[in-house]
Amino acid sequence: MDTLEKIGIEELSINTIRTLSMDAVQKAQSGHPGTPMALAPVAYVLWKKYLKHNPEYPEWFNRDRFILSNGHASMLLYSLLYLTGYDLSLDDIKNFRQWGSKTPGHPEHRLTEGVETTTGPLGQGIMNSVGMAIAEAHLAAEFNDENHKIIDHYTYVFCSDGDFMEGASNEAASLAGHLGLNKLIWIYDDNHISIEGNTKISYSDDVATRFKGYNWHVQNLGDNANDIEAIEDAISKARDETKKPSLIIIRSHIGYGAPEMQDTPEAHGSPLGEEEVKKTKEFYDWPSDKKFYVPEEVLEHMNAKDEGQKYQEDWEKIYNDYKKNQPKLSTLFEKSLNNEIPDNWDKEIPDFTPSDGPIATRKASNKIINSFVKNIPWMIGGSADLAPSTKTLIDDSNYIEIGKYNNRNIAWGVREHAMCAASSGMYLHGGIKPFAATFFIFTDYARPAIRLAALMELPIIYVLTHDSIGLGEDGPTHQPIEHLASLRAMPHTAVIRPADANETAYAWRAAINRKEGPTLLILTRQKLPVFDKRNVNSAEGLLKGAYIISKEKADKPDLILIATGSEVHLALEAQEKLEEKNIHTRVVSIPCWELFRAQSTEYKNEVLPPEVKSRIAIEAAASFGWCEWVGDNGEVIGIDRFGASAPYKDNFEHFGFTVSNIIRTAEKMLKHKSDN
Repeated sequence: MDTLEKIGIEELSINTIRTLSMDAVQKAQSGHPGTPMALAPVAYVLWKKYLKHNPEYPEWFNRDRFILSNGHASMLLYSLLYLTGYDLSLDDIKNFRQWGSKTPGHPEHRLTEGVETTTGPLGQGIMNSVGMAIAEAHLAAEFNDENHKIIDHYTYVFCSDGDFMEGASNEAASLAGHLGLNKLIWIYDDNHISIEGNTKISYSDDVATRFKGYNWHVQNLGDNANDIEAIEDAISKARDETKKPSLIIIRSHIGYGAPEMQDTPEAHGSPLGEEEVKKTKEFYDWPSDKKFYVPEEVLEHMNAKDEGQKYQEDWEKIYNDYKKNQPKLSTLFEKSLNNEIPDNWDKEIPDFTPSDGPIATRKASNKIINSFVKNIPWMIGGSADLAPSTKTLIDDSNYIEIGKYNNRNIAWGVREHAMCAASSGMYLHGGIKPFAATFFIFTDYARPAIRLAALMELPIIYVLTHDSIGLGEDGPTHQPIEHLASLRAMPHTAVIRPADANETAYAWRAAINRKEGPTLLILTRQKLPVFDKRNVNSAEGLLKGAYIISKEKADKPDLILIATGSEVHLALEAQEKLEEKNIHTRVVSIPCWELFRAQSTEYKNEVLPPEVKSRIAIEAAASFGWCEWVGDNGEVIGIDRFGASAPYKDNFEHFGFTVSNIIRTAEKMLKHKSDN
């Protein structure tokens, strides 16, 4: 009797998932076999019996989304993708965790077909899922009509003890319950094991009660991780819930079937070992001498291409009828899916003049947002309980809430981390161009989500206000010092710190059009004068990252002052004084280092001539990194200590951000140069 006759096609499929995961980890001598072994039954049930997807066209819009938040169990996902027919081969499985592999240690969006988001740090995937569920609810409210549900899908998540220990889970679950996101279903792998040992040493939450308190629909299946009928029933009930997100709790056994390693920390993050793998396969009634063995019956049974194609074709019939009945809505829907920025979207952005100022760049940003946001109706976002301060409310809309998902403002509450991760989820879902806002200092609470957005090259826009010691009286706890340097060091990000209202307008233009990764708009609390265009060059130069803002008063400068944000004003004032001393001075505004780096060598040398070695950078932040622009002989007027609680003008005075200090530094530099 062969294995199929002995255990049936369902168990055979489940054990194929398990053994592929075991073999891949063993071959790589690295990875996490235990969780794929434990969760194979629930994964089989979900992917075979419920998940609506099309391996032939993974980007089909109305697919269900699946997120493996416990991304260390990546071989579970890779096994599912391979068996159901995605562009992932058995050789890719064998190449797990190797250089150039499509099967990296943690799932990576864009690298592997069918991976909806990059999950690694625990908690990120569940926060992404809330954003996806918000996007689904918003778009359904915006575009569905009585006869056409063109947006109608679920977001499923596998998550772990580690996800729930992270504070991020509180932010995500609390918000999802508050918003009643009933198309969101989390399946919690309650396996009692973490890297250090049994979770009882650090974790004793009553998870069911906790989530009921979050306003979730909760089912606890107990020790039934291998009970296919119980799993099916639970998923069906979760799908039938119409008012709340759902949590299904399953007590699983990590490393299920491994005689020595089941329910041990070693099964979490280590290969089982050749002998243990053989014994485990014997427990599964599996050929113990075969590696990466996939029965043909399983490949045929698990392949989802035909069913997926039918899902898509049925949807396309509905959508084609929708297009006939709703031509305007369908056109807008397609533009939102393509993130198609309309021509002249920015035609109503105000052109600021000195008579409009002084104006804080955060307040100018509000005027700018509300001048163009009607031209990009799929742009939505909000602030972490700081909209009155970040000035990011969309004026002609209310907040998203239960029954009013078509609104465009999101009240994230004091949840910076979830806000930024969910914004990534909204973008990954499609049909939404999100922005997220908070004080610049609070990127400390959001950085992991910003980093993953950068890793995925998602064009999320972060509006980050209260940018420096100019924050003033709230003091050093709220004054970002090292943050500019830290975020400039992050690949694929563009950090833009505009100097006045018109630079802010061009900063928004750059952010809206940028596709290569996140853009961070760093804005002031304090009011700044609007530059007089009779005295300075056009702020359009911001689009190149840096430009000569001062009108040239000599063919060749003796000195270059380089500044960002509010400090550009100081540099221009200092230039006037230095010119009176016959020191020919150029002022360069460099609001975005990353955009400037991308320019031609010719342009960079035009702005910062290599032969002019006398350069001073001025920025009310850490001096780290400025040597790139001032060179070995330059000076940096920065702040390499924490700030102080005082009126912002006093802070600038005490920390040396004054015209007189710039002049002293310049004269000292030039004297030293002449002496040598």
